[in-house]
Parts: sequence; C-alpha cells; structure tokens
Amino acid sequence: MGYSGNLEKMVLTAYTDDSFTATSQKSEMTVYINPDQYTHSYKIIYNNTQAQGSSAGSPEYNRTPSDEVKFQLIFDGTGVVPSTIPGVPPYSEDGIVTQIDKFMKLAFDYDGEIHSPNFIQLSWGTLIFNCRLSALNITYTLFKPDGTPLRAKADVTFVEYRNQQEIAKEENALSPDLTRVVTVKGGDTLPLLCYGIYGSSTYYVEVARYNQMSGFRELIPGEQLLFPPLGDSAQGSVSQ
Repeated sequence: MGYSGNLEKMVLTAYTDDSFTATSQKSEMTVYINPDQYTHSYKIIYNNTQAQGSSAGSPEYNRTPSDEVKFQLIFDGTGVVPSTIPGVPPYSEDGIVTQIDKFMKLAFDYDGEIHSPNFIQLSWGTLIFNCRLSALNITYTLFKPDGTPLRAKADVTFVEYRNQQEIAKEENALSPDLTRVVTVKGGDTLPLLCYGIYGSSTYYVEVARYNQMSGFRELIPGEQLLFPPLGDSAQGSVSQ
C-alpha cells in the first residue's frame, strides 16, 4: 500500500452547516495549480502577569485559538496549463474571471440562506481541514491588451472551524474507550477516517503504525482497520 505516484489535486468543498454534512449548491472546486507550499499555524495565548519590581513574567495559560492554514492559489487563463489535468479549465475568452468568480462564490460570498459565507473543507493528501476563509488578497499579474486579466496570485488564509460536538468528540477520544473497528469503503482515506473518529486528521501516522501498515495512501475497500482510544497506554497504541 505504498505511494501510487498519481497527482492529487487540492479540493475545496463548500458546506452550509457547521457539522460539514450538507453540501452547498456551489459544491466544490478543484484547484487549478496545486500550491507549492502551505503554512499551518498554531498559537497559544497566555496572560503575561508580572509582579511589580520583578525581572520576569509568569505566563498563565489563557486559551488556544483556532489553527490557520495559509497558501497561495494560482489562477491562469493563458492556456499554458494543460486542460487535460482534472479540475483545470480550458482557455476562455474572459481569462480568469470565471475561475475567480467560482472561488469567490464558494468561499467568500455571503449566503443569504445561512447568513454567512460557506463552511469549507480543504482536502489535499494528509491535510483535512474544516475551516472558513478569513483573508484573501488577489494580485493580478498578466493581462490581455484590452485589460482582461489572464493570471493572478491569491494569498488565502483559512481559519479552523470546529463546532461544540466535534470538540466534545475529540475530548472523549482522549479518555479510555474501546478500540473501534472500521470497514474501509471506496473513497476512504486514512486522514479522513481519523478526522471522523478523532476530530483531527493528524493521527494517521500512529493509526497506520498501530495497524502495521506499510503505507496509508491506498486503502482497500472491505479491509478492516483498528482505531484505538488516544489515551490507551497499551504497547503500540496511538500516542497523544
């Protein structure tokens, strides 16, 4: 079950509910060109208390804010990018106007039915990130003679979103519990299964090790995988 070598494209899927079960009519978008990197930011906030006259403070834990994922999207309408790549649109007369409009409707525009922009799930390899768009900066870099934009770079920031049920699920996973047995279905990935069980996709390496898997990319439909409690102290268990 090693790496197949097939190109995986980043997919952005829009949802209209905070449990990420109801897909938006705007559905999903496969990015045209995969980012060459992304930054996953974590942060802890402390109250920095310091007694009068002392030479050092005593940081006291306040809270852990939501994670952030930042990367750059490239929109290209020159026809240089082969249209045979899944998710990459062919050259069009409006350049990248349609491409950017699709992204804006998916992640940025206000939806009157839910009274907010959509909830977004980023999926790319081991990254499964439920989130919302929090910042967007688009730089247009190439134009037709009439001013129609042909290429742009979009710096995007997505902030993690977890509802109270997901938070409770993750907290429960840290306490003693029975090991769960999951039968793999077509389209399942180990990071996605970990996200559904633990509330985080980051445990896929430990789960693969627990199941003595040589890889994690190619799951076989019908096979059964074990997902132990995160707090299990038995040998070979998933570490916290």
